[in-house]
Amino acid sequence: MTTKFSAKFALALAAFLAISAFSYGQVGTDVKNAADDTGQATKTTAKDTGHATKTAAKDTGKATEKAADKTGDATKTAAKDTGHATKVAAKDTGKATEKAADKTADATKTAGEDTGKGVAKGAKVVGKGVKKGAEKTADAAK
Repeated sequence: MTTKFSAKFALALAAFLAISAFSYGQVGTDVKNAADDTGQATKTTAKDTGHATKTAAKDTGKATEKAADKTGDATKTAAKDTGHATKVAAKDTGKATEKAADKTADATKTAGEDTGKGVAKGAKVVGKGVKKGAEKTADAAK
């Protein structure tokens, strides 16, 4: 019986080993295929990501350029407007200064005239007083 048992056992063992070998072989193939698929998917994803990054960088560059152009235009306009406002303010200041100078000149002239009149009147009064004093001195001396 040992031979019968041994032969059956050997046959069963051989069948088991054959199935195992086939299974391991199939698993190896499946693992290899999965690895290949993963590699291909990774390669495709990397390629797509690179393309998306390049496109995003290009779009960002264009947007930055447009923003810089608009900023430059706005700065130029603001400078132009500021220059114009400064010119108008200077003109208005000049006119106001001229008016103030005219008024100052008029007031100075009037003050000078008034001072001259006052000096003349004062001189007359002083002259009369001196004359009277001289007359009194002359009378007293006689």
